[in-house]
Amino acid sequence: MAKSMIYTRTGDKGTTSLVGGERVPKYHQRIESYGTIDELNSFIGLLMSEDLPAEDQDFLRGVQHKLFTIGSYLATNQESTELHIESRVMPETIERMEKEIDRLDALAPPMKAFILPGGSRTTSLAHVCRTVCRRAERLILRLSEEALVEEPVMRYINRLSDYFFVLARKEVWRTTGGEIIWDKSCD
Repeated sequence: MAKSMIYTRTGDKGTTSLVGGERVPKYHQRIESYGTIDELNSFIGLLMSEDLPAEDQDFLRGVQHKLFTIGSYLATNQESTELHIESRVMPETIERMEKEIDRLDALAPPMKAFILPGGSRTTSLAHVCRTVCRRAERLILRLSEEALVEEPVMRYINRLSDYFFVLARKEVWRTTGGEIIWDKSCD
C-alpha cells in the first residue's frame, strides 16, 4: 500500500471536504461541530494516559470509537450524501452510557453542594472533557437548526457530558477522598 500524503494542498484557500466530496469553508458549522468532537476525543486520549481503573479505560476506548463515528456522521450532509449506517447512534449505545453513569454515580456519595473542578489531575482532565463535550453539544445544536441531526446523536453527547461529570466525581473520591466544595462567600 502506498503511503498517503499528509498535505493535499486542497485546503489552502480555506475550504475542506465533507464526506461525499462537498467543499465547505473551514469555519462551516459542520466543521466546527466535528472539529470539537475531534478535540474532545484528543482530551479523552489525554485522560486515558492517567492511572484510571481498567474498566474506565475500556469504556473510554469505546467512547473514542463512537466519537469517531459521530464525527463521520456530522461530516456527512445527508441532503446530498447517503449516511453510512455505522455512523448512526443506536438506542443501545445510549443505554450503555446510562448504565455506566449509574455505575459511576454509585461509587461517589450524594452531592450536597456545588463542587469545583479539580482535586487531582485525573479529575481535572475529566472536567475538561466535560466542558469540551458541552461545547460540542452547543455547536451540534446550532448545526441542527440548519441541517438534519438525529435525536440519538444529541442524546449521546448530552449523556456523555454527564458521564464525564460522574467520572470526575468518582475519581476525586478515589484519588483524594473528597471534593472541593464551592465557597459562595469567597470574593
